[in-house]
Amino acid sequence: MVENVLWPAYFDAALSRSEGRRVPVEQAVEEPEVDEIATAVQQVGYDAVIERDKAYSREYRTRGRVLVQGATDASKNDLVQATAAYLNLLREE
Repeated sequence: MVENVLWPAYFDAALSRSEGRRVPVEQAVEEPEVDEIATAVQQVGYDAVIERDKAYSREYRTRGRVLVQGATDASKNDLVQATAAYLNLLREE
């Protein structure tokens, strides 16, 4: 089974592209949490598993990560972009 890993840094508006952000700053959010990311992934239509004790290699603090299972029909970039869109919708509510 293919698993994609999504780190909170991918969606963090406070980070630059070289620090790990993968979405445009207009789609990024402040201090994304793994719970929010997992909810957004489930809204996109995939299963999400949260691992809270993991740290992104470019960050010093442990924020966790989200494993996305069953996303064989989409590229990682498509998955990141769709998740970012749902993160913004979740923050607006």
